[in-house]
Order: sequence, then C-alpha cells, then structure tokens
Amino acid sequence: MCYCKKIMSIAIACIALQSGLLSAQAANDKPQVRIIATGGTIANSPDGRMAVETVLRQLPRIAEFADIAVRDYIRIGSSEITIQNWIDIANVIMEELHDHPQTDGIVVTHGSNTSEETAYFLSLVLDTKTPIVIVGAQRQRTTLSEDGSRNFYDAVRVAAHPDAAGRGVLLVVNEMIHAARDVTKTLSYRTETWDSGDLGALGLADIDRIRFYRTPTTRHTFNSALHLNGITRAGELPRVDIVYTYADAGPELVEAAVAAGAKGIVVAGFPTGSPTPAMDAALRQAEADGVAVVMSHRGGRGRVQTGRPFTSADNLTPQKARILLM
Repeated sequence: MCYCKKIMSIAIACIALQSGLLSAQAANDKPQVRIIATGGTIANSPDGRMAVETVLRQLPRIAEFADIAVRDYIRIGSSEITIQNWIDIANVIMEELHDHPQTDGIVVTHGSNTSEETAYFLSLVLDTKTPIVIVGAQRQRTTLSEDGSRNFYDAVRVAAHPDAAGRGVLLVVNEMIHAARDVTKTLSYRTETWDSGDLGALGLADIDRIRFYRTPTTRHTFNSALHLNGITRAGELPRVDIVYTYADAGPELVEAAVAAGAKGIVVAGFPTGSPTPAMDAALRQAEADGVAVVMSHRGGRGRVQTGRPFTSADNLTPQKARILLM
C-alpha cells in the first residue's frame, strides 16, 4: 500500500514537473513586446503622469499576450511633441530592435493631439517589418469612461499579433486598427475621435480576436524611400510651414512663411484644392524663388486633383503633407 502511494506520489510529481516545464516553455514562447513611453493622456491621472509600469500593474491581463519590457523615454503632453522628439523616438525604436532582435512588436504610448503626426513620421523613416503600434487615449485614468485601459490592452495584443507584421506603423484606439498615413483625430474629447476617412480602418481589435481586413499599398517602413540616414537633429530637416486658405485671404501668410525661412509650404486650400487669387500670386512667387509648394485642402476628405498649378498632396491632410514634404 505504502509502495503504491509512493509510486503515485512520484508519478504526480513527474506530471507536475512536466506541467511546470511546459508552462515555462509556453511562457517563453510568448511574443516579446517592448513599450516606449512618451506620456500623454493614456498615462495621465489627477496626480500627474504615471510611469507605464504603474499602468501595466493595473492591467494584469496584458501579460497573458506578451512578455513586456518598458523604456520610459519622456512624459509630456502631445501638444509639446517636437520634430526632435520624432527623430529621437525613431532612433530609440531602431536601437531597441537592434539590441533586442527577438522583439515581436513595439508599442509607443502617446498623447492624442499629435499621435497621427508622430505615427506618420515613423512610418516614413523606420526601416523594419516589426509591428510598431501607437496608442493613446482621450480621457484621463481614474475618470468616468476612461478609454486608456482598453486601448493599451488592444495595442499590446496587436503588436504581438503575427498578422500585424509588414503593415507599417499602426494606430490602435477605440477597438480599431488604423494605418498611420490615413488616420486623423477629428473630435475634441469623444472616444471615437480617430477616423481613417475615405479608406477606413485596417482592422478590428475585438475582445475575442485581432482581425485585419486590408493592408496599406503606399510605401512605408521597410520599403520607404525616406529613412533618416544618420539624421539626429531637427535642424537637419528643412523648415516647412502650413498656410490656411479662407475667404479673401491675402498674401501675408505666404510671405511670412518665406521670410521665416521656409523651404516648403503646404497650403490648406479650399476643398477643391485652390487658394484665393491673392494667395495664388504669392505662392507662385515663392515657387519661383525656390520654395516648394504643395496643395492640400482643409476639407478633411478626398484628394487634390493633379494638373493644377502646384504639386498635389493627394489625399494627405495638411499636417501629414508637411511631414512628407519636409
């Protein structure tokens, strides 16, 4: 009897040991996701911006989907983000991928106001197929209907998902997966603020699964022609300004941009892709003086048709046309 019990105890111990080994192996097989924190509302609370580690401790289920490492880069609001920050974030991402080649995905926490601009800049300069996911929030943590927890949860799931590879930089918010080139913030505080216009989102981050329905066809990340190529300072990029068109607008904004040293000007023109006659004359003069002029429009959707006096921004918003021209 004792002998049988001993045999059973050994068998149970072996099963437990084997189970532990399998669990350890399963844990080791989890995707490796690195988080680069830059601040924003997603890390904000009434007491100030929290460390990302604090946010993660409040969302323990995230650990089911990936082994997570954090790099706390900065903690600022998105209205404070600069071109230098864009360059630094890009270089931090490439440094992390170089130092940790086993990385399956990267999540960048970011404030909402300029998240689309940071995402588009990164999509142009990062040379990688590794998923890069930007995530933000509209409402502070601990406030009514805060959206940061679900957005963060979904961003890690998308970054860890094999189908996200090669699709460029993504913005994951409000249970939707957007392409960096297409998405823009459209509302002040409501959680459905992010919209991809005529083209729509790439996929959905539903609670049961991540589902992609399309992939961007424009050049980005690994096949982009516009990598940093050693650029480390914002001053190494040319100045590009945006001028806004409105009824009876004169030449003053164009002339001020040229006087300030702009090498390029993006026009937020009328929805048909045109400026006022006075602006048109000033823009033609600026172009004759060697300033690059690109025509976008202020309407938000649709593309500027080619064949007009100035280079078309296609369907890029003025803020993204500025990044591309720069």
